[in-house]
Amino acid sequence: MDLSLSEEQQMIADAARSFARAELAPLADEMDRSSGGPAFMKNLKSLAELGFMGLNVSTEFGGTEAGTVAFSLAITELARACASTAVTASVTNMAAEVIQSVGNRQQKERYLPKICSGEYAAASFCLTEATAGSDPAAMRTEARKDGDHYILNGSKLFITSAEYAGVFIVWAVTDTQAAKGKGISCFLVEAGTPGLSIGRAEEKMGQKASATNEVRFDDCRIPAEALMGEEHKGFRIAAGELAGGRIGIGSLALGIGLAALDYSRQYIVERKQFGQSLADFQGLQWMLADRYTEMEAGRLLLMSAAWQKEQGLPFGPAASMAKLFASEKANEACYSALQLLGGYGYIKEFPLERLTRDVRITSIYEGTSEIQRVIIARDLLREFK
Repeated sequence: MDLSLSEEQQMIADAARSFARAELAPLADEMDRSSGGPAFMKNLKSLAELGFMGLNVSTEFGGTEAGTVAFSLAITELARACASTAVTASVTNMAAEVIQSVGNRQQKERYLPKICSGEYAAASFCLTEATAGSDPAAMRTEARKDGDHYILNGSKLFITSAEYAGVFIVWAVTDTQAAKGKGISCFLVEAGTPGLSIGRAEEKMGQKASATNEVRFDDCRIPAEALMGEEHKGFRIAAGELAGGRIGIGSLALGIGLAALDYSRQYIVERKQFGQSLADFQGLQWMLADRYTEMEAGRLLLMSAAWQKEQGLPFGPAASMAKLFASEKANEACYSALQLLGGYGYIKEFPLERLTRDVRITSIYEGTSEIQRVIIARDLLREFK
């Protein structure tokens, strides 16, 4: 595998870095305090106009068609400045990919241009429920066939961008008599559909500018053509797309970890104690060396998983390894960086406090670290069974 970036990949990484530094970084603290607002929405629109909301979508439907490696690079750069913006971009890209890979021609033509252009500020992925988190096959939301419509009833939790999403990809049980995970279908539900309602934004520990809401369906009537893929066979869609989403979240974690380390590295060079720069103390040097080595290992795991996906190879276990390692090590990187700042790291005036809150969820959403270990172990043992 050639680890060098193509000209297009490097261009996308550079563009994401430039935008992040110029537009996201100056507002990151303010958006964290105000939970987003107009500035956040403006940045989402700008990202769409720059091509970052359809990085792996065909140009035929308004996408950039840059591939998964470029997607990973872009999310990392955005996350170095603002994790809330990065997660919104990651989930929106994932939703667009689901529509491109599973949707019919009409569905692609109807929704993908709106997502890629920013006409829809975001798109949402509705899978998790109160009793179906790590075990999404246990979902209870139902879609009952009624003539040439389906009627949705149930609710989804922790839905990223629900407040401003233009379209929701929703999983629901369509065959209540089928074995667990076998009678689930996938639907496209437009914002504003009667019976669809959005709950209040959750008050989160971190990534506050990104809205996270409950989405409720109360006798929500949708046309039969809203079904995406085959009826009763939607769960495999979720399983496949979650693997791709893990590359996005691993990349996001990497960006946060690198931002924390970069800030602490500059700090210990400038800060003096006992008559010398903190950077002269070997213990702190080794702490930095270990954390940056881990971040580089995470980057390589992510690049490998992204490359495998881009080549059409099986990439699920590789994505789980990358997400597991990058998110866990990014958490360690943020805590080490905070430790290097000492008491200042605990103060809101300095970015380490925000970065440490932002990174914590990366080892939970898009599949917890424990679930990633289950997936990896299952793959390792499969050949012996």
